[in-house]
Amino acid sequence: MITVESSSPSLPRSNNNGGPIGGTFVHRNGADVFIHDRIDNVQDAVDQALFNEKRWVWVEDEKHGFVEAQIIQDDGKQYEVQLKGGEIRYLSVEKIYYMNPPKFDRVSDMAELTHLNEPAVVHNLTSRYRHNEIYASTYSGLFLVAVNPYRKLPIYTDEYIQSYKGRRRGELPPHIYAVAEEAYRDMAHGKNDQTILITGESGAGKTENTKIVIQYLAAVGNTAIRSRIEQQILQANPILEAFGNAQTIRNNNSSRFGKYIRINFNSQAQICGAEIEWYLLEKSRVHGQSPSERNYHIFYQLLNGDESIKEKLLLGGKTAHDYNFTKDSNMTIDGIDDAKDFEKLVKSMEIMGLSEEEQFDYFRIIAAVLHIGNLSVSRDFGFDRSDVHIEPLCHLLGVAPQEFRNSFLGPRIKAGPEWVRKGISQEQLRFNVVALAKALYERNFSSLVDRINQGLDGVKSMGEQHHYIGVLDIAGFEIFEVNSFEQLCINYTNEKLQQFFNHSMFILEQSQYRAENIDWEYIDFGLDLKPTIDLIESIRPSGILSTVEEQCYVPRGCDKKMLHYLNNTWGNKKNNSSGKYEMSRFDDDSFIVKHYAGKVKYYTKGWVEKNKDPLNEDVTRLLARSSNAYVARLFKDYLYKGTSDEPTVGLDGTLSKPTRLRQGSGSFRTVGQRHRQQLAVLMTHLGASSPRFIRCILPNSHKRAGEINTPLVLDQLRCNGVLEGIRICRKGFPNRMAFEDFRKRFQILYPDDFPLNKFMYGRKACELLLDKMALDPELFRIGVSKVFFKATALAELEEVRNRHLATYMTGFQAMCRRYIARQRMTRVARQTEAIRVIQRNARIYVTLREWPWWKIYSKVRSMGEAMKDDIIIEEQGQKIHQQEKQINEQTHQIQDLMTQYQNLTIEYKGSTDTVTRQEAMIQEFEESKRALIEKLDMCEEEMEKITKQSEAQANMIARLHQDIKECNEENEQWVTQYKGLQNTHETVSARVEYLENENERLLKEKKQEEKLKKEDVDAMRKELEELKKSSETQILALKVKIYSYCLIG
Repeated sequence: MITVESSSPSLPRSNNNGGPIGGTFVHRNGADVFIHDRIDNVQDAVDQALFNEKRWVWVEDEKHGFVEAQIIQDDGKQYEVQLKGGEIRYLSVEKIYYMNPPKFDRVSDMAELTHLNEPAVVHNLTSRYRHNEIYASTYSGLFLVAVNPYRKLPIYTDEYIQSYKGRRRGELPPHIYAVAEEAYRDMAHGKNDQTILITGESGAGKTENTKIVIQYLAAVGNTAIRSRIEQQILQANPILEAFGNAQTIRNNNSSRFGKYIRINFNSQAQICGAEIEWYLLEKSRVHGQSPSERNYHIFYQLLNGDESIKEKLLLGGKTAHDYNFTKDSNMTIDGIDDAKDFEKLVKSMEIMGLSEEEQFDYFRIIAAVLHIGNLSVSRDFGFDRSDVHIEPLCHLLGVAPQEFRNSFLGPRIKAGPEWVRKGISQEQLRFNVVALAKALYERNFSSLVDRINQGLDGVKSMGEQHHYIGVLDIAGFEIFEVNSFEQLCINYTNEKLQQFFNHSMFILEQSQYRAENIDWEYIDFGLDLKPTIDLIESIRPSGILSTVEEQCYVPRGCDKKMLHYLNNTWGNKKNNSSGKYEMSRFDDDSFIVKHYAGKVKYYTKGWVEKNKDPLNEDVTRLLARSSNAYVARLFKDYLYKGTSDEPTVGLDGTLSKPTRLRQGSGSFRTVGQRHRQQLAVLMTHLGASSPRFIRCILPNSHKRAGEINTPLVLDQLRCNGVLEGIRICRKGFPNRMAFEDFRKRFQILYPDDFPLNKFMYGRKACELLLDKMALDPELFRIGVSKVFFKATALAELEEVRNRHLATYMTGFQAMCRRYIARQRMTRVARQTEAIRVIQRNARIYVTLREWPWWKIYSKVRSMGEAMKDDIIIEEQGQKIHQQEKQINEQTHQIQDLMTQYQNLTIEYKGSTDTVTRQEAMIQEFEESKRALIEKLDMCEEEMEKITKQSEAQANMIARLHQDIKECNEENEQWVTQYKGLQNTHETVSARVEYLENENERLLKEKKQEEKLKKEDVDAMRKELEELKKSSETQILALKVKIYSYCLIG
């Protein structure tokens, strides 16, 4: 069963590094390079071995789509298979689908699958989805399949954009960036237009993938000068989503219209503008939704927005519960804040260049639609006179309330030269009210898109050639329980797109055949869908759309007449030779069309009215001459050339002159006509560009990440044309291998023909291999550089190769088993010999243990150990004695040094005192000298006496100076000796401390053994301490003596 829990008959495999796309980016040589996940070769070998044990196939199952089974036996026509649960089934050849080997699990290009069938494609997508690989490419990259992950994956960052930028297809894993990059590169270098078609069901991720493509193109085509245009292109999405997206059962942000976004580039491949075209807006959602769905986002955003704007729009104080068009819908969405989204919407409009007046006009129409929904119709086929919504509605639309009533209740029609009023029923009145709401919303949406296009137009250089990349986001094929006219239009569009895809895809395939010089007869697979398309759009005989058109114009045209004509025209084999049309057997209001995606039953009730999409033209003419310029512009196509004799009533109630109007029937176009015209323009754009296709897949209906509903995915693969593409691909040669790869893989079948030391050209080697294999020439073609194979041909070759490998591996395993067995025998023999040796030694030991001489030896050996202990103790005692002797000697040395130190200290102190006294005397002599000099002038008479005394004093001073000098020299010598003694004392103290520490260590080690000597050691320690104290005392006394000596001197 192809589900999330099971994948294949092989063992389950897991993504070891948990990478989002099966690898990671590393920086190498200035660039980010993608490195794939490490492949577990051991696990691959195990998976392949398990796969080769049985013949595995897929068989159809009603509940699970396809389930795994193994073939028990077959007779060529019927197969007996056993399911994993044990159930036995008997199936024909058509009900059997062969399974690919495990090595093809999670291949990025599904064209590489050897068995290209429906279950193989679903299984590959499921395997990749379980490993967060949501993208898979097919058919040479033309086709990308994207499965909605229903959670955010880190694969859309700037790092990924830069990694895919400039890379060619195949260099990195499949990604929507790779598709956008290839389109951008081909547009820039090939100078031709490109288109990316994104299709899928609601909730499959079309809108998100469209935004991702636009973001990538804006990133790679961005420049500083044109940044405003890129910003506007990105900001156009929030506006379109607000007015064109809504919540559905499967999707919270479902796009309810198709859009074709053309991004224009100049000659330098820079964005220079953009344009948006829209298709098939779901107008019916305006007036009706299921309880689990919502109306368009803009209604809820406006009602939760700025109160000042609501007051101007006459919505003040109201919520979505107060309006009929929104009150029965889902009011809130998890994780979405409508008020904040409204602020973002206004900001996006400002970036787009919309003025406040323009924004108010668009919101005006939204408010008018809400008021229209609350209009109540009374029993007398008129509006309830107490209805309070008419006046606010008329104020917003710029028309007179009374004239608005009259136009609804009694619309005027032209009867000859006169205008007459026509009565309508209550049902017609209600229909006209709803039709007006839908028309207002559609025209407002169309005007908004035109205004966005005006802002995105950009500045184009004159004479410069421009190219574009188009992104088409449109609903995929739809098959509901009740299919109506809207589904026919959507499915008709998808038939045309699938025809275009078939044509484009095989043109690309056949171009490769031509490049490889392969003989091939051209096939136009687009013709396969032509009968269905002719059935829908044919004019002669009238197809479905033409028949609906006729019933819209003929008098009293109705649905029954339309269906009767279709049954008569297409119910016979003359016009319906292909069998695309079938009449319903049980319903008289339906028919069946056989599309490429399957049979669809269409119910024709209301088709003619839906195709007409009629409006009350009296009301539209009234709106065309509204006092509000924007409302009048929305309905300007209802102005006509002519005169009217009937005056009209103005807003102030006065009569005014008749306005020149046009007759509404003059430009009447049905929904079918408009759709066919838009589709023709779209197909013209697509035909003029190079296409690329992205098929979005909805994995389940519960919006759960990691869960895949196989029948749902199968239906989408059929509707998206993936399986149709498989059918086409099987017509050609979908499997291909390069010459070198083919030779490396299959030369193992004939090793003698390919010696390792012999050179051989690749083509010649492949031809030789194919001749040896005796393969049917119709199943392969040899090209210039590759070998091409029909579907399943390569799978058969793989089976042959696997059988040869199995034979080789069986022989290799036998040799390995023989070697292992011999190794085991040798090991056992060695173990036996070792056991015998151990036993012999054990017996010898037992005998020796009882021998008397051995017992004596054991006792003597123990005594020798005791003697060794005594010897050790004696040696330790001798060491202690030597240490004590050394301590005594060092103590005597310390005492001598201390004595010398004391003497030197005394001498130093004496010299210091002498110096101090001499300095004091010198100071006194200097003071007396100054006094004598001062008295010199006053004592001239006593000069001679004083001179003699001065000479004597001078001699005395000289002697004193000489004595002071000698004392200073002696003092310096004493200071030097003192410093030496001090250093010696410090050294001795350190040595004493070291000896004390060593003594303590020795005492602790031998404390138990030397208990008797403990008192002597303690006494020695005390003596050492006393010696130390006495030495310190002597040093202190020496210092005192030296100091006193200096004072005395």
